Amino acid sequence: MRHPALKIALAASALMAILASSTAHATVIAAMMSSDQPRYREAHRAFVKSMAMRGYAAPGTEIILQAPNPDPLSWSNTVRKFNAHRPDLIVAYGAPAALIAFQEADQIPVVSVDVLTGDHPQKGMCGVSSRVPMVTLLKTIQDIRPYRRIGVLYTPREAGSQGQLDEIKKLSVQFGMTVLGGSVTSPATLETALNNMLDKAEVIVATEGGLISTQFDRIVSRARARNIPVVSTMPDAAVNGAIVSLEINPQEQGHLAAGMASRILEGAKTEHLSLLTPHRIDLVINMRAARLMGIEVPFSVLRTATRLIK
Repeated sequence: MRHPALKIALAASALMAILASSTAHATVIAAMMSSDQPRYREAHRAFVKSMAMRGYAAPGTEIILQAPNPDPLSWSNTVRKFNAHRPDLIVAYGAPAALIAFQEADQIPVVSVDVLTGDHPQKGMCGVSSRVPMVTLLKTIQDIRPYRRIGVLYTPREAGSQGQLDEIKKLSVQFGMTVLGGSVTSPATLETALNNMLDKAEVIVATEGGLISTQFDRIVSRARARNIPVVSTMPDAAVNGAIVSLEINPQEQGHLAAGMASRILEGAKTEHLSLLTPHRIDLVINMRAARLMGIEVPFSVLRTATRLIK
């Protein structure tokens, strides 16, 4: 097996070769993901398709996607490679990569996609927000059962995940909830957080985080063994075992980002644009998972859902 440093060096060399070979094309778009999540892949496919419909397709346009290791150094190194080879545009999926691209891109416009931001996003950042109303998620939980102890799995180094924890803490007062936070930075810390929560929490919220996403099946399995429901804001969370998910649509994210990217390529300035809010937010109820746990979902909750998994 190759040494990790050698693997990273080879990946960087391959990126440089691709970017260098793309200079003959009229338009070069460099994209990177905060982590290799299905939601980002789906959004990127929608972005590429939507760009093609706007006339930005091969051979006149080259769109290069990078999935560096999910850490600040790897994101920063990828942006530096982009800076060296001067693509016309950078597209960054997820808040961690997007924030670094926004801060470190050398006069290359950046479109941020699937970015969870606070009430006041950074001035000049443009793209598509993934923010959903956490109050809706907590109210749905309360309408199912009067849960009082809520465990929240989050990743502190990812702004979106940390932001969701902060919002839940603020809202917990009005719902009479006690919040137990579980910091997840590695598989080992996930185990520690889960072991603690499974003894204390009545329901678990899985926030948006790369590691949390890749370990979601394990989170659901461990919680279900203790008859503790999981809820989340990650796309397809309900399909994968959560009893409730409040989620954006990755395809919509890609299409909206393409509209903004095409405007920039046609002369618009990023400082004159903003972060768009998603139009489609789905409240998904997994009735099958609820039944397996002996949880009866009231009709009033089912009526507010946009999709039911039976």
